Amino acid sequence: MPREFVPPAECPVCGEPVPPGSRACPGCGADERSGWDEDATRYDGLDLPDSAFADEHEDRREPATGKSKDRLWLVITVLLLLAVITAFVFR
Repeated sequence: MPREFVPPAECPVCGEPVPPGSRACPGCGADERSGWDEDATRYDGLDLPDSAFADEHEDRREPATGKSKDRLWLVITVLLLLAVITAFVFR
């Protein structure tokens, strides 16, 4: 006679509370078939070194903002209009 399955109170995979009588974790989907096995199902990332998370923005220039950005769009718009007018005049 098979015994009644009793889920753990807390999912060993994600730590989410598991309601009594549940067949699977509501957080991560771990279930009786996966064995609620923390070692077999836990995903901790790529094990990247701390240097992979270093802030690389310090040596980069900030993007154009404010007036310089507005001027850039104005120049692009004027050049585009001149190109369209020139295309109609010299066709």
